[in-house]
Amino acid sequence: MQLEIIKTREHFDTLGIEWNQLLMHSASHVPFLRHEYLSTWWSTLGGGEWSRGDLCLVTARYSDGVLCGIAPLFVTKNLDGEAALMFLGSIEISDYLDVICRREDAETFVTAALDRLLEADLPDWQVLDLYNILEDSPTLPVLEAAARRRGLEYSQEKNYHCPFISLPGDWESYLAGIDKKQRHEIRRKIRRAENADLPVRWYIVEEESSLEDEIGAFLGLMAQDADKQAFLTDAMRTQMNKALRAAFREGWLQLAFLEVGGEKAAGYLNFDYRNHIWVYNSGIDYRFTAYSPGWVLLGYLLEWANQQQRQAFDFMRGDEDYKYRFGATDRFVVRAQVRRPLE
Repeated sequence: MQLEIIKTREHFDTLGIEWNQLLMHSASHVPFLRHEYLSTWWSTLGGGEWSRGDLCLVTARYSDGVLCGIAPLFVTKNLDGEAALMFLGSIEISDYLDVICRREDAETFVTAALDRLLEADLPDWQVLDLYNILEDSPTLPVLEAAARRRGLEYSQEKNYHCPFISLPGDWESYLAGIDKKQRHEIRRKIRRAENADLPVRWYIVEEESSLEDEIGAFLGLMAQDADKQAFLTDAMRTQMNKALRAAFREGWLQLAFLEVGGEKAAGYLNFDYRNHIWVYNSGIDYRFTAYSPGWVLLGYLLEWANQQQRQAFDFMRGDEDYKYRFGATDRFVVRAQVRRPLE
């Protein structure tokens, strides 16, 4: 492998096609590793999550020039105030992160990338601080082994619950597989909404001409929650607009709404990617709580996902009770650190 460290936005931008082609074969293949997603993230530093950072992408190519590894990193001060190398996408708005390489290349690439980072002419860094890696990622044991062989301190801790549902491909089979009480509750709420005095309908946004208005409406629903309103700073709104537009252009945005009496009562922002539904955010209009709009829309989306033969419904980070009541099982993302010795 021939390794290179990329420090400029211009060079980063040229990698889009190769980057996404490699991602298609990567051991970790999630929407947050798409080039268009991380490019928009970098343009806003995560919607203002970071005040500054220096790009530090480690790429590897086979002897024939084919891209075979990417460690998408940047240098910044981490949450502990240390000079750190972190994943692009860290921390709050990118649920899953990792290096990008084939499973069979993981040991070679991760080991070589660590060596290059230790030797390279980079701003001084104290710790490689990597958040949001799924606990079964092949990166973790390889990184630990490589760090310990070099006398470096390695630590790993669980960060977040990430509940997900494996879908059977049939709505009735899905319902039969969850708790009986919850099954009846889903059916009851959907039936009550469909028999309400006001007409209820749901839809997935498909027209680019309406996308700007639909994104604005979704952010308006989010902002009805006080915590989400505080989250939606101007910088974060810019980030979300850029990210959603990029996902729409590439065909993996699923923005869905439930309307009651012609007004938007609930919205779900998901990614429909790799035959999985990745549930990113949601919002409701509290005027319509009597219709249980969030639950009803989630039920419709799960029915749709089964009908469309999606394989999984991933709620991603967060251990909210409703996720488990809809039949999700747990897994975790971890934070892994490789610490250089103090000189």
